[in-house]
Amino acid sequence: MSVLTLLLQVSTDLAPIAKMGAGIGAGIAAIGAGIGIGQIGKGALESIARQPESVGDIRSNMIVIAALVEGAAFFAIVVCLLIVLR
Repeated sequence: MSVLTLLLQVSTDLAPIAKMGAGIGAGIAAIGAGIGIGQIGKGALESIARQPESVGDIRSNMIVIAALVEGAAFFAIVVCLLIVLR
């Protein structure tokens, strides 16, 4: 039995486990993004409460950082979905 045949057999045997792991990973990525954006909003509101005159700067920085967090989570979910659909 060659090594390639053995690896192919192992990969087909573990496919359901990989799909389950990908689903769990997508859920964790979504939860992590929600927590991260919540923390960003919390920090922005506290900053605005301390310095109301800098609302515009804080809001624009908050939107940029939230978009970066959302992009990272979206990338993780897409990778997990590619594993599931493979």
